[in-house]
Amino acid sequence: MNFGDIFNTFRKQPVEEEAPSHWIKCKKCNALMYYKEVENLLQVCPKCKYHMRISATERITYLADEGTFVEMDANLAPVDPLKFVDKKSYKKRVAEGEKKTGKKSSVISGECEINGVPVQLVVFDFQFMGGSLGSVEGEKIVRAVHRAIEKRHGFIIISASGGARMQESTFSLLQMSKTSAALKKLSENGLPFISILTDPTMGGVSASFAMLGDIIIAEPGALIGFAGQRVIKQTIGADLPEGFQTSEFLLEKGFLDMIVRRSRMKNTVGDLLHFLDHRIGNSDTRDIQVKGRRLDDYVEDDMLS
Repeated sequence: MNFGDIFNTFRKQPVEEEAPSHWIKCKKCNALMYYKEVENLLQVCPKCKYHMRISATERITYLADEGTFVEMDANLAPVDPLKFVDKKSYKKRVAEGEKKTGKKSSVISGECEINGVPVQLVVFDFQFMGGSLGSVEGEKIVRAVHRAIEKRHGFIIISASGGARMQESTFSLLQMSKTSAALKKLSENGLPFISILTDPTMGGVSASFAMLGDIIIAEPGALIGFAGQRVIKQTIGADLPEGFQTSEFLLEKGFLDMIVRRSRMKNTVGDLLHFLDHRIGNSDTRDIQVKGRRLDDYVEDDMLS
C-alpha cells in the first residue's frame, strides 16, 4: 500500500467533531472556552459574563430545589385551526419544535420548591418556535395561576419569547388578555407574581404578562422590548440610544425592579418569595427580615451587582 492509499483510508474514516462536544464560543466576545467551564458557571461566559440562552429544562434545574419539580399539563398540544402554511406548514413547525425540545409546546409548567418555598412555575423555551405564545401556552399559564390560587402558592413566569405566534393569528393574540385577566385574579387573592425576563423577551409576551409582575427581574444583557430595533428606527426616523432594549437600559428607565445574575437567581427568588409570602398579609414588607437584611437593602444590592 502506497502513501496515497494510506491517506485515502484515513480520509474516509469519520472524524470525531471534538470542538462542538468539548468547546464553546461566546457569541458576544468570541472567546473559545472549554464547555465544562461554561457549564459549571450555569452557561455564563467567564470572560465577559454574557448569559447564554439555555433551555427551559436547564432553567428549572438551576432554579428549583432538586427533585421537587412536578410537571403539569404536559400532554396539551397545539392544533392547527387556520391550516396555516408559510414556508412550512404549522404542523411541521410544531413537530420540529417537539423534536428539538422533547416537549409539545414552548412552555413547561408545574410546581416545585425554591429554597423550601412552594411555588407554581412556568418556563418558556426559546428553542420551540422561538418561545412563541400560542393557545396552549396561554392555557398552561392560566391553569398554573388557578393552581396557585387553589394551593396558596407564589407564581413565577420565566419568559424567553419572540412574542405571539403568528400561525395562530387571533387565537394567539387572545392569550395576552386571557393571561392578564388570570393574573388579576392572582393579585386579588393576595398572591405574589414574580416575572423573570431573559434573552429575548419581545412582542406580545413583553406587552402582556411579562410586565405585570409584582417584582420584575431580568438577567444581565437580556433583549427586552416590543418591536425590533430596525422597525423602531425606521418608524421614528432617528438613531436609537446606546444599549436600547437591554435589561440595563430598562432598569435605568424604571421598567425593571432588578437585574440578577444567573448564579444568584435561585437565592434571590427564594428570598423574595419569603418576603412576599401570603402569610405576611398587609404588613410592610420592608420591615420583614430575611437573613438579617431588609428588603430595600436587598434589592439595592442586587441592582448594583
